[in-house]
Amino acid sequence: MRALRSLLDRHARLFDRGGRLERLRPLYEAGDTFLYTPGEVTRTASHVRDAMDLKRMMIVVVVALVPCVLWAMYNTGLQANLALDPARAATLAGWRHDVIRLLGVGYSPDSALACFVHGALYFLPLYAVTMAVGGAWEVLFAVVRRHDINEGFLVTGLIFPLILPPTTPLWQAALAISWGVVIAKEVFGGTGMNILNPALVARAFLFYAYPVQITGDRVWVPVEAANAVDGYSGATLLTQVRGLAEPFTGQGLSWWNAFVGLEPGSMGETSALACLVGAALLLWTKVASWRTMAGVALGTIVAAQLFNLVGSATNPAFAVPFWWHMVLGGWAFGTVFMVTDPVTSSFTARGKWIYGFLVGGLVVMIRVVNPAYPESMMLVILFMNVFAPLIDYYVVRANVRRRAKRRAA
Repeated sequence: MRALRSLLDRHARLFDRGGRLERLRPLYEAGDTFLYTPGEVTRTASHVRDAMDLKRMMIVVVVALVPCVLWAMYNTGLQANLALDPARAATLAGWRHDVIRLLGVGYSPDSALACFVHGALYFLPLYAVTMAVGGAWEVLFAVVRRHDINEGFLVTGLIFPLILPPTTPLWQAALAISWGVVIAKEVFGGTGMNILNPALVARAFLFYAYPVQITGDRVWVPVEAANAVDGYSGATLLTQVRGLAEPFTGQGLSWWNAFVGLEPGSMGETSALACLVGAALLLWTKVASWRTMAGVALGTIVAAQLFNLVGSATNPAFAVPFWWHMVLGGWAFGTVFMVTDPVTSSFTARGKWIYGFLVGGLVVMIRVVNPAYPESMMLVILFMNVFAPLIDYYVVRANVRRRAKRRAA
């Protein structure tokens, strides 16, 4: 590979007549190391602790997200096909339905292929727009700053469409990912320098800029399907729990369906099982911290148990047990893929416990007490991203004081 590169450089110098190739060198240098080994590498092991580097870390996270991606496409199509009135299927207009009729897969919710194809026609365009627009910003900043393009955006670009409703317009996705990449990442210096999770910042931008299109019951099921049956409601499980007339007992709701992910919701967040498969890979490769995940689980258990003990005659959310909180909304996806973000979470071992515990506790508190917004994982993680450096600061200061006391003794 290096011999071939040397040969190409030699021929480029021979045929360059005016420095035109030199003007393209920043772009060449920016893309030269994408998925390849950089030209500048550490010669000694002075600070290298293992074989894991940024490249391998990001690729492992992408692989861990694959189960969520596959389930996102299947469940999105399943919810659409379940909502579809078979009598009106032949009259549905739009390029997606043209493709479905061309492939002949139909709209049967009992057909895994029909559900997968229908869901893919919603997920893949959002993913393509996210990668094209966000990747263009990454290349632009890499060229201007004359640094390498890394694989960090591969993770952000895959997570972002997974936390969106399937009805999200493509132009809104393009605008949101531009905000997330530029404002939440590049203005701080790029990968490893951001203090907030770029994918969550992009999602928060949509939540506040376009609340009508990003919230409500019908956004969780494709628009054409929701309009094809009278009175259809695509309310998420969290909304259903908040609307129960009696204290929560699990009546009419299936914990197993919620665990597997057979419910409406953001495309990649519905299946706790798919997230659990990804968590196993991240923990086995030590890419994600088990302390952070355990802290979130512990905080969720403690907060849910406290609300269960307090109880409420008017708010059924007080009675929701912790094992339901863990399969509702984006709890599982956020715990596995976003709370554990090594850049925006706490670095210290004790700080990871504190950080995760506060995330889990605050998620339950907002879900139970806040009457306006049943989901809270996104905002809680962003809130704790801001406090992660402060947590590490006090953990380090406490360690310094303890060591000083030991030396004095």
